[in-house]
Amino acid sequence: MSKCFYLPAYALFSQEHRTVDARYNPQAIESKWQAHWREIRLDRTPELKDGSRKFYALSMFPYPSGNLHMGHVRNYTITDVIARYKRMQGYAVLHPMGWDAFGLPAENAAIDRGIPPAKWTYQNIAQMREQLQRLGLSYDWEREITTCAPDYYKWTQWIFLQFLQAGLAYQKEAAVNWDPVDQTVLANEQVDAEGRSWRSGALVEKRMLKQWFFKITAYADQLLADLEKLSGWPERVRTMQENWIGQSVGAKVIFKTEAGDELAVFTTRPDTLWGATFMVMSPEHPLVDKLTTAEQLQAVRAYQAQAAARSEIERSAEDREKTGVWTGSYAINPVNQERIPIWIADYVLMGYGTGAIMAVPAHDQRDFEFARKFGLPIKRVVQPPEGSLSSTDRASGTESSELQAAWTGEGVMINSGPLDGIPVGKGPGQSVERAIAWLEAQGLGEKQINYRLRDWLISRQRYWGCPIPVIHCPQCGIVPVPEKDLPVLLPEDVELTGRGGSPLAQLEDWVKVKCPTCGTEARRETDTMDTFICSSWYFLRFSDARNDREIFRKDRVNAWLPVDQYVGGIEHAILHLLYSRFFTKVLRDRGLLDFDEPFSRLLTQGMVQGRTYYNPNKSGKDRWIPAALVKDPNDPRDPETGEPLQVIYATMSKSKGNGVDPEEVLAHYGADTARMFILFKAPPEKDLEWDDADVEGQFRFLNRVWRQVYEFVVRGGGTESWRGRVSELLPAKVEVGSLTKAEKDLRRAIHTAIKEVSEDLENDYQFNTAIAELMKLSNALGEAGIPDSPVYAEGIRTLVLLMAPFAPHIAEELWQALGGADSVHRQSWPSYDPAALVADTVTIVIQVNGKLRGSFEAPAEVTPEEQEQLALRSEAAQKYLEGATPKKVVVVPKKLVNFVL
Repeated sequence: MSKCFYLPAYALFSQEHRTVDARYNPQAIESKWQAHWREIRLDRTPELKDGSRKFYALSMFPYPSGNLHMGHVRNYTITDVIARYKRMQGYAVLHPMGWDAFGLPAENAAIDRGIPPAKWTYQNIAQMREQLQRLGLSYDWEREITTCAPDYYKWTQWIFLQFLQAGLAYQKEAAVNWDPVDQTVLANEQVDAEGRSWRSGALVEKRMLKQWFFKITAYADQLLADLEKLSGWPERVRTMQENWIGQSVGAKVIFKTEAGDELAVFTTRPDTLWGATFMVMSPEHPLVDKLTTAEQLQAVRAYQAQAAARSEIERSAEDREKTGVWTGSYAINPVNQERIPIWIADYVLMGYGTGAIMAVPAHDQRDFEFARKFGLPIKRVVQPPEGSLSSTDRASGTESSELQAAWTGEGVMINSGPLDGIPVGKGPGQSVERAIAWLEAQGLGEKQINYRLRDWLISRQRYWGCPIPVIHCPQCGIVPVPEKDLPVLLPEDVELTGRGGSPLAQLEDWVKVKCPTCGTEARRETDTMDTFICSSWYFLRFSDARNDREIFRKDRVNAWLPVDQYVGGIEHAILHLLYSRFFTKVLRDRGLLDFDEPFSRLLTQGMVQGRTYYNPNKSGKDRWIPAALVKDPNDPRDPETGEPLQVIYATMSKSKGNGVDPEEVLAHYGADTARMFILFKAPPEKDLEWDDADVEGQFRFLNRVWRQVYEFVVRGGGTESWRGRVSELLPAKVEVGSLTKAEKDLRRAIHTAIKEVSEDLENDYQFNTAIAELMKLSNALGEAGIPDSPVYAEGIRTLVLLMAPFAPHIAEELWQALGGADSVHRQSWPSYDPAALVADTVTIVIQVNGKLRGSFEAPAEVTPEEQEQLALRSEAAQKYLEGATPKKVVVVPKKLVNFVL
């Protein structure tokens, strides 16, 4: 491999120069080294060998919108520092980058601009790739992947076929969220609290459509149980996933209607069955039509239409007034044979449980409010502890509609036949357990574990997505596209309007196809996949990204995975991470890999916040005033009204006009300054407040290091005198016994920096304190006063090495100026000498009556008695005691002596 390097700037200085008059020019050195690193393939991933220590560092790959924002810069810089540090520690590092390139934004942009989505996407990728390279990010670009490229989505389609073969992919009629503007199905998570589409802002409708699903519920128990293995994940994220999966233990109970139909319910409180006074079905329940009487048909149809126009979030809101309609039919309570009416109400969702519930209004607040509104019976079956109910409720007896609220607390069972007198609870011998046992003994129900998690709806009625590799044959039914015919390519001659359903469905020449099984005229599936499918396995492909024969080699994916450090935003805490875990487990069970979880450690970085101006007298988007329109930041005013503006720090966004363009920062300060600021300003998991003054501070620090190193080099005469000597100088070569006090103090600062920076780059990644240690070392070098000492040379070398992961360009330039062999990024990370950390002396503080009066140096092994005597003889003691004998002397060993007069 080539070891030729650019001629460093110091070589241009003449023998007579003793100071550096060249300025730090980040733009010049950064472009130079980026080009050279590409030329020598510095960041190429090595082949793993027996005994290799591997480290897989990965940032969540971006959607190619066309421009980086500061959130990107923070995410990718964090991961880059980790990758560079691990390389210097001797690890074989995989640090790749790719593009999550399918999705609605590209299709909408193509419609707006009249260009193909592929052209728009690849233009954006080229622009963002160049921006990433300018940041000095050490990616192995030879492993770059793009999810919209056929050589990638061929394997996405292959994975779909694996799911289909395993019985984990299926198609069914389902009530779905329909975006009337974008003309596509939305997942529940893509609908906001107001029932509007996350992308178009349109009010979402409910429609019954035939859709493709992945059976993620088949892995709900594993996804929940294996959270315990993720000790390297933030507790907050694990809790969010646990709540999303939502395990509930209860019973499945079958109610029969008077007409003989079975109506199944799942309940976590089977002990309250004796208090059920009515049933409620989802408006979408398949039995609604059959159970609705002629007299109630018009009211039920009208109510179903109203429910379809509401989002699930709106329907399930706790504070929303309950609505509903009686079907006209009745069911029989299986535990007491009571006849109870069957209603429909939109607070019951078809996607949760069985789509029908038994209503126990005395002990469920939602049911209580419904019963009060419609005059339905309320029957108490739990007797609260004495004093728990109001006087009105106590006087109302066991059957009353006068209760003030549902009782959901502890107590004992009443009016419940075999459960009477049993304490309420889910523990051994308590009411829930006893109720389940009784139901199973009577053949009326069975214990069941249910999950909040629903199967994953993956169909999308859009063009710019991965085609689903299925053919619909009138003879054979659903037929998978043969593997030899993958990928099913997206056609290019498509007209995009954003209207009228799937664009692919309009292409008859593409849709019509022969059945691969029987040869009958058939039709392709015209839905494309949710883009979360593409991002649920990309981290696996990076292990063998150029393999065109198989999705990846099993030995390679097992060697590199799991990802050792994954970095990304908290907004992906549920869906992307949950789906990635699901995919990993399915592919494991298909024999393609041997591990259970995809990401060993997870870091969710905080947001980048900007100084934000808003007018409290305005509402909506108009209240935000772009920073560019504020003339005087010290007296900010609305440019239209002249009203004073409020100032806060908020997450950078276009809508608030508070963003900082990375391009401007790079042009003015360079990439190293941007990296140093974004790492120094806040711990990685905390929000970061952008401050131009702090950016300037990091730029000044890099300038100071630049001057320190080049002044050191020029003092060597601009010759080869230091070349090799500095780059090879190790702590073991220093004769400790011959060092002066100044040299010992500086060496202690050097090795303290090595120790502290190394510890900060492990575990919690405290980059801010690591950079503070670099500043302390620079200060110690500046104050040492021993520029010609070998210890000073060791300090200069160490400072450059420690800076390399954080500010890679300036570190490379300075390393070459010092005569370093090869790249600074191929050097071993320095190790500290424990002996260097031991101080020869300690500083003893002197107080008189508790007030600081001076200090002195004492031997490190001074005894308390010696410490007191040295203090008495000190100048400070002589001055302030004035010959008086202290009444009391307080000695804190090796720290303080306080004379009490």
